[in-house]
Amino acid sequence: MPLPTVTNLFPPADGMPGRESFATLQEGRAFTFEHIVSRGEASPPDFWYDQERDEWVMLARGEALLRFEDGDLNLKAGDALTIPAGVRHRVETASNDAVWLALHFRG
Repeated sequence: MPLPTVTNLFPPADGMPGRESFATLQEGRAFTFEHIVSRGEASPPDFWYDQERDEWVMLARGEALLRFEDGDLNLKAGDALTIPAGVRHRVETASNDAVWLALHFRG
């Protein structure tokens, strides 16, 4: 049996600033586990995420500001939160080295 594939979740921070990338790490019927590299990218103007599934998100590296209709949350490396389905939110700012892990699931 071949060895499992190793993935490094921390790409060089000098990658391509302003180019956010998403990669699905695992997926099942009831969940999707994503790796997101923000590289300073924010949500487009006037765009809000309004998702059908709950989302647990952890900022693994960097800093970010998440905006909700009720206020803002400043995040630093290691911070995690669960965003319930239907709660509108957006990434207002993210550092060039921001790396996220996101688990989308049905709560």
